[in-house]
Amino acid sequence: MAKKKSKPAKVKAGKKKASAKKKTPAKSKAAKKVKSKKAAKKKPATKNAKTRSSQRQAGKIVKKAVKKNVANKKVAKKVAKKSVAKKQAAKKTVKKKITGKKIMAGKVTVKKPVVKKPAVKEAVAKKANPKPAQHIEHKEAKHEKPSIQQQEASHSGHRESFTPHVTYLKAGDPAPDFSGVDQNGHTISLSDFQGKTLVLYFYPKDDTDGCTAESCSLRDEYQYLTMHDHAVVGVSADDVDSHRKFADKYSLPFPLIADTNMEIIRAYDVWGQKRLFDHIYDGIVRTTFLIKDGIITRVITSVKTKEHGKQVMETE
Repeated sequence: MAKKKSKPAKVKAGKKKASAKKKTPAKSKAAKKVKSKKAAKKKPATKNAKTRSSQRQAGKIVKKAVKKNVANKKVAKKVAKKSVAKKQAAKKTVKKKITGKKIMAGKVTVKKPVVKKPAVKEAVAKKANPKPAQHIEHKEAKHEKPSIQQQEASHSGHRESFTPHVTYLKAGDPAPDFSGVDQNGHTISLSDFQGKTLVLYFYPKDDTDGCTAESCSLRDEYQYLTMHDHAVVGVSADDVDSHRKFADKYSLPFPLIADTNMEIIRAYDVWGQKRLFDHIYDGIVRTTFLIKDGIITRVITSVKTKEHGKQVMETE
């Protein structure tokens, strides 16, 4: 009986051992699950930290790149501005005045402000040192200086009643005889034009506006005048060289007498007082005489310089 009772004990012991064996793996699995859960919780945290650090680094890199790009853009703009400034400076070789400034080769220099004197001081200075009347320069008046009385009258600003000088010669009077040398050195006299109508015109000076217009008008009508038995002769107080240059410059086909002694000018009474603007002076008064067979047929005192050729033809 003892032997039979011992068997169940063994069996119980084996069961306990089996149960022990069976329980241990269950515990280990649960522990593994806990560990795996903790590891799962920890692993994402490490991943997030890594991504955040990498994002921060990437952001820093991007910021640095943006800063570099901005700096490069600024440098490029500065270089472009400098190149444009150099090109503009190269073009600006002439001084330009802009509101009190001078720009020369890109450099700007500001003028010093002009200090104006008080009006009272200027008025006192004008009364103390009165300026003479402005001298009117005119090529025709080179040999024709105003008298002292005329200068005083012009300085005083007084406008006197003026009547220009007119020759005393008129149609029907005998023409004064004359003889003079022209621009080619030939002697020209009144007797050379028997049987023709001589257009003898007196003008103040070579190569001036009015005298050039008058001479060129007669030149343009010269062929028509010669076809109708007219001859043209000009007279002024200029010398032979001046007449030659004047005739060559404008291709004048007729003689110009150099009356430097003014014998012919005074004989025909064309020297006298004349006025240019408010300036009164003595000089050659522009006059044209038409002479046929030694007799004056017409005297033109109101000469139209630009149409004088037609004016001469109209009188016939």
